[in-house]
Amino acid sequence: MKKMGQLATSINTSSAALNLGEGVTGILVKEDEPDDVDEVSFAYMSLNDDINIIENRETLAQFPRFVTVPKEAFEQAVRWNISEPFAAMLRFTNLAKDELNSTILGNEVLAVEMGANICNLKSKVSIHFVNVTYEGNASCQSWNGEGSRPNWTADGCFTIQNGDSITCECTHLTFFAILLTPLNETISSYDLNNLTIITQIGCSLSLFFICIILFMHFLLRRTKASTATRILIHLVLAMFMLNLTFLINHHVATLKSSVGCVIMAAVMHYFMLATFSWFAVKAFHLCLQLYMGGRIVISHYILKVSIISWVLPSVPVIVLLIKGKYGEQVIYTNDPEQNVALCWITDSDAHYIVNIGYYALVFLFTFTTFVIILSWLICLKRTESGNSQTGTSGTSILTILGLCSMLGITWGFAFFAYGALLIPSYYIFTVLNSFQGFFLFIYYYKTSNVGDTNADSSGVTDSNSTLDTLDARVNPYDDPKKKF
Repeated sequence: MKKMGQLATSINTSSAALNLGEGVTGILVKEDEPDDVDEVSFAYMSLNDDINIIENRETLAQFPRFVTVPKEAFEQAVRWNISEPFAAMLRFTNLAKDELNSTILGNEVLAVEMGANICNLKSKVSIHFVNVTYEGNASCQSWNGEGSRPNWTADGCFTIQNGDSITCECTHLTFFAILLTPLNETISSYDLNNLTIITQIGCSLSLFFICIILFMHFLLRRTKASTATRILIHLVLAMFMLNLTFLINHHVATLKSSVGCVIMAAVMHYFMLATFSWFAVKAFHLCLQLYMGGRIVISHYILKVSIISWVLPSVPVIVLLIKGKYGEQVIYTNDPEQNVALCWITDSDAHYIVNIGYYALVFLFTFTTFVIILSWLICLKRTESGNSQTGTSGTSILTILGLCSMLGITWGFAFFAYGALLIPSYYIFTVLNSFQGFFLFIYYYKTSNVGDTNADSSGVTDSNSTLDTLDARVNPYDDPKKKF
């Protein structure tokens, strides 16, 4: 592209067809009198046809593909002291894929070069694709040509869709392409903005309450924590790191550092899988307590489950790192200017196999445990119906919310994020998971307080607060010799 100026001065004709190798064709036109130029248009019928220079705008209607360069672009070129003003258009059909493996309409990448940095045009460069068939949402994107692989951006380009026609209007000259995103992978800018606000507020609150839990545990109750409580603290630690990495993820993505984004994506992915693992461990512990009557006599129990839950998630993360599956992922909206970049898994197949597949197994186990525990609570509550209790409805609701958060049941709404349920499930999923830290804090505070009270009582524990240990007659902080 940078040698186009030299090529323009070397040819003796006013225009020349270009063939720069396999999959790269184009045309160059010189304008000896740029002041007399109104605009220059390039058009072609198909990828196999030559590119034509069109002087009559009415003739453009015959072509399904055409690019128009305005007079203002030539005026800028003159101000850059270009000795022989020219305009060249190149057509690429074999350009390398970007890191996101984006789908390009017709596999056509167009580039317009005039030997100068043409930008901030008021009269925009227009690229027209007429009578095109495509699936998904179209977005006009550009790339400045730097790097070995394209880094597409919507900055400076506007997308106009009218039936089966797409028009791109851009304020600069560079490489252009129309990127397509599947319909089920897009969201309106309005909904995305709302979900972003909910997530930021919810995650911030979750971090705040998680910090309180950790403060209470490490500084006040660590020496009295039961096995069930220490497992809960491991889950809280994993969730703390997941919320923290999620909050800073977008800021790392905006730095445009490929290495930093890969590291950010891998770290967040690891803590998400670790959180899933601790959901399963917590469910396993509840089932084991219920089966063994609250007395678990497995040697080095916490050490064994910790090794499994902290080491196992690193295996798929290392594999995806080796395969190069982490990088910048773009959340597309109906307004290209509102698209959001995140550091995440760039391969959708890897995402579904690793994340959805892994959580599906965890969900089946934890949801089954949830049903068993809920049934146990109902039966226990009936047996205690003779006791005088007040405010049990609100307490029961908080207990169930805490149990759902502790077992990761709320993540199950991700399975319904399809079709008509896509947007509603996004809102439900975002709200519930953003406030997991708050629900866990309420649950932790309630069970720990009840446990401390019962340490000096006759030993009858309210059925709504004994989920932490499932030992309805034992203080959850009854093992002072064990430490976290």
